[in-house]
Amino acid sequence: MLHSIALRIVKCKADAEDIVQDTFLKWLSIEKEQIQNTRAYLIKSVTNNCLNHLQALKRKKVEYMDQIPEFITKFKELDLSQIDINIDMQAALKVIHNKLEPLERAVFVLREVFNFDYEALQELLEKKKDHCRQLFSRAKKKLEGESLKINFDWPTKPQWVENFSKACEMGFSSDLIKSLQIDAKPA
Repeated sequence: MLHSIALRIVKCKADAEDIVQDTFLKWLSIEKEQIQNTRAYLIKSVTNNCLNHLQALKRKKVEYMDQIPEFITKFKELDLSQIDINIDMQAALKVIHNKLEPLERAVFVLREVFNFDYEALQELLEKKKDHCRQLFSRAKKKLEGESLKINFDWPTKPQWVENFSKACEMGFSSDLIKSLQIDAKPA
């Protein structure tokens, strides 16, 4: 009987069972001499416990609803445009890494992305200016050619890619030059 009363009030079987069990535990711990009608006492206890439970749920709902505007504000503060840019950049770097030889890659990244002139490339890579021009031209042709199916998972991300990302975020980095130089040296 107590379970059916609790179930009608809270409309949840598990909560009703818990409320009835709590009521019986309380019943076992009190002095029963003062209680004139046991049935009425238990019904009133279950009813009160159900109402207290519903009030607690209502308070939790209000607290939760109060937190939603804060969550929305934090969500709006996230710069979601960066996610697309990072994905696109990783895809482009993957194509560059797979399609270009290390020396072509060094010339292309430094020339195209960071606007190095051929004299600086000659000095950094220890190659003649004409050779750097030829490498740059060859790299552009390779990248304009047949598209490569992009797999976004790198088995191990090359160091130059990590340094490229850092250089883009924090300004140009000598670490990128060093990693491209190491990568471009013949094995």
